[in-house]
Amino acid sequence: MIWNSQNNFNRMKKDVVVIGAGLTGLTLAYYMKKEGKNVLVIEKSARIGGVIETITEDEFTYECGPSTGVLGSIEIIELFHELASKCKLQIANQDAKKRLIWKTTRWHALPSGLMSAIGTTLFSWYDKFRILGEPFRPKGGSPDESVADMVVRRLGKSFLHYAVDPFISGVYAGDPEKLITRHALPKLYNLENSYGGFVKGTIAIHKGVKPDKPYSHKHKVTREVFSVQGGLKNLIQALATEIGEENIITSCQQAQIQPVASGFTTQFSTLNSELITINSTNVVSTIGGFALPELIPFATDEQLFHLSDTTYAPVIQVAVGYKNWLGIKLDAFGGLISSKANRQILGVLFPSAIFAQRAPENGAMLSVFVGGMRKPESILLSDEEIKKLVLSELEITMKTNAEPDLIRIFRYQHAIAQYDIKSEDRKNTISAIESAYPGLVLAGSIRDGIGMSDRVKQAKSIALKICDL
Repeated sequence: MIWNSQNNFNRMKKDVVVIGAGLTGLTLAYYMKKEGKNVLVIEKSARIGGVIETITEDEFTYECGPSTGVLGSIEIIELFHELASKCKLQIANQDAKKRLIWKTTRWHALPSGLMSAIGTTLFSWYDKFRILGEPFRPKGGSPDESVADMVVRRLGKSFLHYAVDPFISGVYAGDPEKLITRHALPKLYNLENSYGGFVKGTIAIHKGVKPDKPYSHKHKVTREVFSVQGGLKNLIQALATEIGEENIITSCQQAQIQPVASGFTTQFSTLNSELITINSTNVVSTIGGFALPELIPFATDEQLFHLSDTTYAPVIQVAVGYKNWLGIKLDAFGGLISSKANRQILGVLFPSAIFAQRAPENGAMLSVFVGGMRKPESILLSDEEIKKLVLSELEITMKTNAEPDLIRIFRYQHAIAQYDIKSEDRKNTISAIESAYPGLVLAGSIRDGIGMSDRVKQAKSIALKICDL
């Protein structure tokens, strides 16, 4: 049983305190515990997992936050291997690999090969022919070039509107005009800067040619889409079990760090207003930039501004379940919607097509996404307004006017950190604070990527650095 902050504690001493019990914090604690560190995780909410939460009800299993991840790093593959006895990796159904893009009045399959790329109506013939010249185009001149500008420069507007723009909506719920390529899509940025272009880089990587800085263990990274059998909550529970639930405290209010001669003190209040103090050599924060000023008040006003000024996309996720599906055939991963389309949603994911046992036989489980940087005001809509909007959009895009058997609404004001023009200042600020206060680490999705693979990779790297391995 995970300790709740209503339990009584004496003043404690730990090697490491981790603030935040999301995927990053729990993975950090897991690896430090493996190396013999005396670690404590504290969490503001009454539950662990951060935005990861799985619910099973009325024959449906659905995620309240992220629905899938990508096996994009050796670290996440190794983590699942280590936890195999406690949670089973679930790879996406190979028959549902197709990605759909909404254009004008219907879904179009995103090209997956040469012939489909030639035949698709998603991209203009002008831009298709421009691809031939892409390997010979010069590199961009600005390190702060936006994703939109880079894609238009190298590929053309139709590739931006009907490939990259929907992709950005699906990953960041963001605006490609505002995201900076080297921060938001570093692999895309490196294709140009390491190889001279997207086509050259893709060919070189497939042939095994290494850039200046080789990708370690690349041959082991499959980039398959994954979940966990029974839902992502089982990954969270497996990590908690390995850490030891006695080393995790929830419902910790008003947490604050202060540097002292021997390291740091971390203080927080229980639900009963009791003040708890933890002494430690190291402290790792994994919380959002918006919450850091309260946690580290000793930083300068300018530093706190750069951290709290992190932009977040507000997102509403709506789980919609049907026991008898009568809409379009669900033979794809899901569908994303370009900002050029006149639609009120960002896209629809098809969890029951991707993974087994997410809906009754002949039924369907959908995840609909609303808001983001495209329509941030949507977060203010009432539940009834959101339900009406979603069902109206599903009638048009999914060809169903049936009343769902289940509909659940989840709101996230600070859903996804945006790697925009402010990212460099934030990165430099984090480095300055960590240099000034050795033993303090500011981690989480404010840097190093937002995906589950990124979170696990960052967590393991920090844990090993703390353990001097």
